[in-house]
Amino acid sequence: VQLQASGGGLVQAGGSLKLSCAASGRAPSSRTMAWFRQAPGKDREFVASISVSGLNTDYADSVKGRFTISRDNSKSTTYLQMNELQPGDTAVYYCAAQTGPLVPGMKFDHWGRGTLVTVSS
Repeated sequence: VQLQASGGGLVQAGGSLKLSCAASGRAPSSRTMAWFRQAPGKDREFVASISVSGLNTDYADSVKGRFTISRDNSKSTTYLQMNELQPGDTAVYYCAAQTGPLVPGMKFDHWGRGTLVTVSS
């Protein structure tokens, strides 16, 4: 499966952005999807994940209540709506895919190129 993230950009603190991740290749709509991020000088960290059906989701504590992950399987696309953005959310955001059910802490084997989100104060 190939993944392409888009939608990043520069936004002021308190603003919103919506990221998209378009999947293609083998069975793109049959995989658990996730978003991760990596801030400058920091390790990559989990942001959110969503089950194949879209009914189950998981979020990092740092984004709960502000970010929403969703998917449209008819378009093989996963989204990350980010509201109330803070400078601490500045990072390169990556989407990831994995065969199998959503399990918190699960490993993802398929990664796309990231999209940069910069939040100014």
